[in-house]
Amino acid sequence: MNPEAFVDVFREALGLVSLLVSAVILPSLVVGLMVSIFQAATSINEQTLSFLPRLLVTLAALAFGAHWGLQALLDFFTTIIEQIPEVLG
Repeated sequence: MNPEAFVDVFREALGLVSLLVSAVILPSLVVGLMVSIFQAATSINEQTLSFLPRLLVTLAALAFGAHWGLQALLDFFTTIIEQIPEVLG
């Protein structure tokens, strides 16, 4: 067994997880920043005001990116399954 193969798979997995998480989190962060700027400009100090827009944007990002994310995960899984004979032999 080649240790470099495991390191490569782990590196690819971390990259894929980072990409999938950032596709969901970044839109939520942008909306949270816009709501925070709005709250600071209007002096509204309601904590629950930023929750609903961030929730809706996160759900929308999941809905629009689900097909792409699932395809990326399936491609990664297929690649790992195809590499099993190389790692073992």
